Parts: sequence; structure tokens; C-alpha cells
Amino acid sequence: MSKYDRAVTVFSPDGHLMQVQYAQEAVRKGSPVIGIRGTDVIVLATEKRAVEKLQDDRTEKKIVPLDEHVVLAFAGLRADARVLISRAQIECQSHRLIVEDAVKLEYITRFIAEQKQKYTQSNGRRPYGISCLIAGFDYDGDGHLFQTEPSGTFYEWKACSIGRGEKTAREFLEKHYNDTATSTEKGTIKLAIMCLLEIVHYGQKNLDVMVLKKGDPVKFLNQDEINAVISEIEVEKEKERETKS
Repeated sequence: MSKYDRAVTVFSPDGHLMQVQYAQEAVRKGSPVIGIRGTDVIVLATEKRAVEKLQDDRTEKKIVPLDEHVVLAFAGLRADARVLISRAQIECQSHRLIVEDAVKLEYITRFIAEQKQKYTQSNGRRPYGISCLIAGFDYDGDGHLFQTEPSGTFYEWKACSIGRGEKTAREFLEKHYNDTATSTEKGTIKLAIMCLLEIVHYGQKNLDVMVLKKGDPVKFLNQDEINAVISEIEVEKEKERETKS
């Protein structure tokens, strides 16, 4: 099959673009990201990469605001993400300047997906090796959670996972996601952290959790708040073990 991956525009006999599949594999090796849309809140949670002792951890951000009401989280190649995020931020500001309104979530998601798709049909380029979760609230108050893939396709979700352990996390969300669990901000945060703890390898110190509420600025939970939720989860699990035994 190697002769079919020398150019992104060449299809393999079974109809696949091999370089797009390689990009998807890069996403699967990236840090896990969980996105959950609650009743009036959206939560994004990710595993932060452990930074070197002398490195400033502000340079390592997996969750980035695109506008006041739009946030993007990614899994995959960080350099690709930096370029795509910069283009998306410029598009958000250009839209405000020209239209005099903030972008809708579907608009900016479609823009990002189109940027990715362009790189799947031109020689001399390779696909972006990232998958993105775009979350936020439109000006009419509706919350949205979109996912874009390296191929340029995009979907809207109630809850979604990308990156390493994607299948395990999605199975967990399918089992535990319901209107009751996500009816409050605390419940939505708790579900996101519970899901992330199913697949992380480096423990609670490397979690990054963002909360976006309707009409409020983007909020990142500090370590004490994250630890408090984790402690509550551990207590509940211990009670379940005692009940079963």
C-alpha cells in the first residue's frame, strides 16, 4: 500500500486516502480531550502534557479561546493546531469587523473544516494532523459542541471524546450521559472528569478543565477545584465497592 501514500491526492484501491488515515492516527496518539454539553453549560476537559521543570507551562495550552463565546480544544500535532487556531481567531475577528456580529458556532466550525479539507486534495501539502472540539453559545443562547476531523468532516455532539483512548471514553459517555447527570454545572464537570480519569496515565495533577456558561466568560478550574471533584468521585466509588461487597 506504500505506493498509494506518496501523494495525498492518490486513492488506494479500496477508496482510502492514506495520508488522511495517517493524520487520523496522529490524532489517536494525542492527549485525550472530553467535551460535554449540559443544560446551560459546556465543559471541556483534557490531559495536560507533563512539562519540563524549567518550562513555563503557559506555552502548553490544549484549550484555546477563539472568541469571547467560542473555545477550541484539540488532539494531535500541536504545531498544526497553532497554525489552524491562529487562522480561526483571525476569521472570528474579521467576521465581527465585516458583519458586526459574533460568529455562529456552525460558521466557524465549517470554516475550520474547510481549511482541513483543502489540504486533502492538493499536491505538495499534507492534511492537518489534529481533530478539534469547538464549543460555545450562539447569540441566541443555544449551546453547541462540534467536532472536526483531519478529513474535513464535522459533526455536532451532546458529548464527545478525541485523542488517546477515544473509544473507551466514548463508551463511558454513552453509558453515563443523561439529562439528569448534565442538568447542573457541577454534574457536567463531574461527568467530564470521571470520563477523563478512565483513560489518563499521569494522574490528577495534569488535568485541565474549562467551563463555558451562557453569557459568562470562559472559566478554567484551578487545581484545588479539580482535586475537590476527584475526591468526591473517589468517595463515591469507594461506597459502591462497599455496597457490592
